[in-house]
This record gives sequence, structure tokens and C-alpha cells, in this order.
Amino acid sequence: MSIDTKREEVLRQLRTVQDPDLHRDLVSLGMIQDLAIQDTAVSFSIVLTTPACPVKNDMKEWARAAVARLPWVREVNVDLRSQTAAGRTVGQGQLIPKVKNVIAVASGKGGVGKSTTSVNVALALAETGAKVGLLDADIYGPNVPLMVGIKEKPEVRGENGKIEPLVRYGIKLMSIGFFLDESNPVIWRGPMVHGAIQQFLRDVDWGELDYLIVDLPPGTGDAPLSLAQLVPMSGAVIVTTPQDVALQDVSKGMGMFRKLEVPIIGVIENMSYFVCDHCQTRHEIFGRGGGERIARHFGVPFLGQVPLQPAVREGGDEGRPIVVTQPRSAAAEAFRAVAGAVAQQVSILAYSNNGAFIPINAITLNR
Repeated sequence: MSIDTKREEVLRQLRTVQDPDLHRDLVSLGMIQDLAIQDTAVSFSIVLTTPACPVKNDMKEWARAAVARLPWVREVNVDLRSQTAAGRTVGQGQLIPKVKNVIAVASGKGGVGKSTTSVNVALALAETGAKVGLLDADIYGPNVPLMVGIKEKPEVRGENGKIEPLVRYGIKLMSIGFFLDESNPVIWRGPMVHGAIQQFLRDVDWGELDYLIVDLPPGTGDAPLSLAQLVPMSGAVIVTTPQDVALQDVSKGMGMFRKLEVPIIGVIENMSYFVCDHCQTRHEIFGRGGGERIARHFGVPFLGQVPLQPAVREGGDEGRPIVVTQPRSAAAEAFRAVAGAVAQQVSILAYSNNGAFIPINAITLNR
């Protein structure tokens, strides 16, 4: 059997393996690279659209098993790599040309754990190997410095006088809170808020990022409008709590992003339930299923539930996020699942915009 015939048989088998989210096979999506055949041994790489792909190990096994079914194949080696899909236009004309995806985290009202969600989702994405930044765009009430335990000020470096973002737990960070005394309130009109957000995008050396998470202030004020005007966003995540009354607040945020033509990535339900440490009984303190009903009502994905745990609040107050300090806790695992769902939906949106991720001719064969 010729090497070309073997190649066609391998690709035919790989065409039977579909990406479960995009509903197309790995070959036509351009996700197969570095295909090499040596006698009865086959090796290739699957290039994922995000390192946070929640089914990456399943896809690896599906592809390996498909090729192993060929009667002449005795050995299959599969390597997983990632090339994060860009859900927005990346180019030198942009304020942040090397950032592939800008993801806004928003809420209809305060007190729903939006900043806590932003920090822990950013950390969960970084754990997978993604390059992640977190911008605290809540100019009036910045909480990120406290939640990550940073009090020092960023430095201005380089020939262009760029601000160097601070780094903690593997993610790049920027907040107005790094520059101000904690006791001094920010009393600014809208244009000043716009200018601050613009400066944090234009004058900060973010470098190459797969994801820039932007923690927005609650409501529908100046910050989300400025962000949408300044950079093309991959999408917005809405954080809510289980109560039915939250529907009214969320609907305003949904309407705002749709008017701004920003895709809605999905809804996260925070403080979903509490499990007693002593009796292990689950208590749904704020009601049940509000987040899912909101997602269903607006026709957007439901990204998951995060339980109410005292350790989450304690970690935020102490600058030690739960994803880092208690990685096996229920809340940390929930944040990881939510982060995977966010990355998954961003990849789907990128595919719907671009039609593919990697050119088909990227498939190579080592003879």
C-alpha cells in the first residue's frame, strides 16, 4: 500500500470524528496537523481552538480510536496543541492588536459576585495554558486589587512609555485601584471614565493574550458603552443569581449589549446553592433555576452554576482566590467548568464569524 493511499485512509477515518460544538469533522475544520506515517505507525496533532477545551481528552481518544480501526495500523500517537481562535478582528489598527479575545463580564446589579467570577474565571483559563489578562473597568468601585492581594503600583517602561501590567497567579492585571489611595473616592464624570478605560487599553503593554477578561461595573453606564466603542469584543458574559427578580435587571444588560452589537456568550448563575459542612444538605437560599430560566428566556447559553461557599468570600477578602487556594473545592471546580464553557462559546462564535480556524492546507505529511 502506497504512502498516499495510507494518508487518504487516515484522513477518511479522521473525517468521522466531529467537534461536538461545531458539528463538523476535524479535517474540514483544519484541526489536523503534522500527519506522519511510518510503516504501521501513525502520528498527528489535533490543534484545538482553545487550551481550555472541555472535551479535549475525549477528542484525542475519538481520533486515536478512529485511526486505530484501520487494519494496517499498529500504533497511533496523537498530540494535542492549541491555537486560540480570535473572536474579533486582530490588527495593528486596534488599541490592543495582540489580544485575540476581549470578554466583558457584566451584571444587571451589584452584589451578585461579578468581580469574584471575573477573577476566578481568568485564573481557571490561565491554568489551562492560555495567556490571560484581567482589566478592572469598575472605575468607581475597583475590587480586583483586593481580590488578588496586590497593593503596589505598576511601572512605566519601554521607549513608548507603556504601563507594565502587574502579574499575579499567572495573569496580567490592571485596575484604577492600583493608582489610588483606598480611602479616596473616584468622583468623575462620564468622559473621564471613558478616558481611563481608553488609557488602560492603549497605554498598557498587554502583549499577546488569548483572553482579556474585563470586569465591568454593574448596570448599563459609561464603562460598557466605552468598551464597546473602543475595541471589538468577542462577547459578554452575564452574571446573575437564582432569584426570579433578577430577570428584570438582566434584561436591561442583555438589551444594552444587543444594541451595541456585542454577542452574548451566556449566563452564569452565582450563589446557586449552599451545602452545609456538617449535614451535607443542599440549601437553595436564593431560589432555584433563575439563571437557566434567564438564559432560556433570552435564547443564550447557560454557562453553569457556582455554589455559595464561605471560602470564596474569604479568599476574595484575603487576596487568595479559591481556584488557587482550594483547587479541589466545589466552587473552584465550578469556576473551571464555567471557564471551559466560556472558552467553548467564544470558539463557536469565532467559527460562526470566520467559517474555519486553520486553513485546510495546514495539514502536512512527513514522507
